[in-house]
Order: sequence, then C-alpha cells, then structure tokens
Amino acid sequence: MTAPQQKSKELSLDDTPQRDSNLSDSSPTSGTLGSGERPYNQNTDKEKETLEPVNSEKPFSIYTKREKWYMVGMAALAGLFSPLASSVYFPAIPTMADAFGKSIQLINLTVTMYMVFQGISPMLWGGLADRFGRRPIYLLCLSLLLLSCVGLALVPTSAYWLLMVLRCFQAAGSASMIALGAGVISDIATPAERGGFLGLFTLGPMIGPCIGPIIGGLLAGGLGWRSMFWFLTIATGLMLVFMALTFPETLRAIVGDGSKPPQKWNRTPILVLGRKVPKKVAGGDRPALTTPRKSANPLRIFRVFTQPDILLVLICTGVIYSLFYSVTTTTSPLFLSVYPYLTQSTVGLCFIAYGAGGALGSVVMGKLLDYDWRKMEEGLTSGNTPTSNQSEGIENKSEQGAHTTTYHRNPPKGKPTTTKPDKQDLPIEHTRLKRVPILFVMVTGASIGYGWSIQQKAHLAVPLVLQFIGVSPRRFFNAYS
Repeated sequence: MTAPQQKSKELSLDDTPQRDSNLSDSSPTSGTLGSGERPYNQNTDKEKETLEPVNSEKPFSIYTKREKWYMVGMAALAGLFSPLASSVYFPAIPTMADAFGKSIQLINLTVTMYMVFQGISPMLWGGLADRFGRRPIYLLCLSLLLLSCVGLALVPTSAYWLLMVLRCFQAAGSASMIALGAGVISDIATPAERGGFLGLFTLGPMIGPCIGPIIGGLLAGGLGWRSMFWFLTIATGLMLVFMALTFPETLRAIVGDGSKPPQKWNRTPILVLGRKVPKKVAGGDRPALTTPRKSANPLRIFRVFTQPDILLVLICTGVIYSLFYSVTTTTSPLFLSVYPYLTQSTVGLCFIAYGAGGALGSVVMGKLLDYDWRKMEEGLTSGNTPTSNQSEGIENKSEQGAHTTTYHRNPPKGKPTTTKPDKQDLPIEHTRLKRVPILFVMVTGASIGYGWSIQQKAHLAVPLVLQFIGVSPRRFFNAYS
C-alpha cells in the first residue's frame, strides 16, 4: 500500500466520493468499474494526497464582509452609550450637589442606583432579545434611554427623587447595549471570524470611559450640568434613527442565516443590508438555518449562581468593579478639594488617565493572552503541557459533521502533527487566569498608593499615574471572558 493511500485511511472524509470496494488497491489505474459504480478520477499521487471534498456546506450568513463590518460598527457605537451615560456624570457631581442642594454623598447615591440597574437590566433585556429578536430590543432600549435623558435635562432641582428614578431608567436603557452587540456578532459570524469583529466592537466600551468625563467636564463647566443630558439626548436620537432605518434583525431563531424575512413589524424601512441574497448554494435552494427560540424567562440567568466557578468569577469581578466606581465617583470632589487650582473643565481632563490606562491595558492584556495561548498550544503539540484529557488519542467531530480526525498528543516518530488539539482537551482556565494574580497585586498596590497620594496632597501627576496603572477593570474582563 502506498503512502498516500495509507494517509487517506487515517483521515476519513465523510462527504468525499469513496472508491468502490471492488477496485484493487494494488492497481488503482487498471481496475474495472462495475455496474452502479461512479468513475473516480485517478491522477498523480500528489493530486490524490491533496484531494478535497466537495464543499456543500451553506455559508453561515448571507451578509458580505463589508455588511458585517457595518453591523458590528453600529453595534459598537450603540455599546458606547453604556459607559458614556455613566462616565459623563462624574465630573458634574459637585455641581449637581450645589444645584439640588444635596450633599455629594446623596448625589453619589444616584450613581449607586445607576450601577444596580446597570447590572439587573441585561438579565431582562437579554432574555427578551433571545426570544423576540435583537432589533426590537435595540430600539426599545434606545427609546428608553432617549426619554430618560430628556427627563434628566428637564428635571427640576427641587425633585431629587425624580433625578434618582430617571437615572435608574437611564441605566436600564443603556446597560444592555453591550450584551446585545455580542449577540449580534454571534448571529452573523462564525467562531473563526468573531475575533476581529470583537476587536472593533470592544472599541465602543473602551472609548466611552475615555471621552465621557471629558465631555461631561467641558459641558458642565461651560454650559451647565443640563447640557450633558441634552448632548446624550441628541446622540441617542441619532443612533435610534440609524438603527431603525438600516439595522436588520439578526437573531438566527427568526431569520436564520439572514435569508428568511422577519415579521413585517420587525423589518427595516430601508433595505441596505442583505440585498444580494444568492438563490442557490452548492446546487440547492438555501434553507433558512434557524435555531430554536430561547425562553424569555428573566429568572433563567440566576442559574449561574449555582455554579461555583462562575460565582467565583462574579465575586472577583464585583470587587474590581467596586474599586473602579469608588475611585471614579470621588475623583471630581477630591481633586477639586485637594487641588484648588483645578476647574470643572480641567477635572474632566483628569479622567483621561484611567480611560487611557484601561484602553492600553486591555490591548496589552489581549496580546499577553494570545501569547499564553500560543505557548500552551505549542506545549500540547510537543507533549509537554498537561491537559484535562489524558487519553492518547482524541476523536474530534466538527460541528457540521463534515469529517472525523484523530489527534495524537504524542505522535509516532516520523509522523509530524499538523492539526490542533480538540478544545475540550485544552487547559483554557489555567491559560487565561494565570496572569490574574499579578493583576490583583498591581491593582492593590496602585489603589493603596492612590489613597496615600490624595491624603498627603502629592503632586497631581502621582494620583493620575496610579489611576493609569491600576484603576480600570477592563484587563480583568479580558481574562475572565
């Protein structure tokens, strides 16, 4: 038996035309075809070795690459509003305390309530989006955010309770944008494509904390605190118009790969995306590759609290998030008190430190995670890295059932391994969390130093540098995700 024939037995391609068993292995070119047998093209050994199966799989989505980038870009802009609506508020806390005749602690309570609804609302909207579609929930959340911003811009200074209520509605409208955007990416992109799309999508949540305090400080210092909410009203209104006119429904349970039209009330007035839908793919009519709809029960999310590993991640994330908000909500009043030469506008510029640190830290952490992942895969290929599966061979079947391949962790000599191990065999948790202890030490040290620098009234550069180093939780989210 020749080497190419032996290799073809090791790698079984289910959808490759198979040779009839009557054909002799020893004389591949001289066998006689019996009745009912299909001709098998026999060329050189090299051609047999690189033989590929007929690709009859349907594309994951009908949208072109450019259309997908547009949709992810729109989702990134929508995701900008969650951190923007929160961070634009921070520099104006002292000004609003004076305007409402309340203490800074009571104004900070509106930030606390914002955080509470920021955490709760995605549980509701996420279940509804999985049931009724991404587009209607996008429009509903943006409408709620728009109305709450109008109310905040007009709220009388004698109605502190109304300020509190409207901040809760503002959080409920803005907080779910990130979860909705992640769902859109999973609807239109394969796992192999999602990395690049997620890179663009995360720009929105990363830019928000950078520009929000700057905008808030400049507007509150120059035009008054109400101008912040008018700015959010205009920006949200524009986003709502663009989403309503051009953003299509993507939930696969409703539109499948995008070729199945949604309900009439859920269609875009202007068909911008998905206009060129191929009628046939691989010789057959395109089916609507739909998936079952999920339940809209908002209590379903609470099941995660019964899983100890997820609960531990949530606790660690909560600690870091609490530290982040304890620093950002007190930055404006503390800096104005300790550094009296600062103004409302210049305090807003001080928030650049933690925003830039968060963006840079996220990029660096992503590079380190990619490096750790490559090193782990190299160790598995060479057989030097322990894994969760200790069997000698692992049989892997692709999602589409296209082919079956056997992976060998310790391949025989002379047989190089070119395939990657199965994901179930990879020590994912160990690889992604190995740098988290270092991050905790760095954040703890920077936080202690930050508190000391404020108490001792050190030079302004000292607390800003420490904010740059250790305040942003974004690098932790990269590791936990």
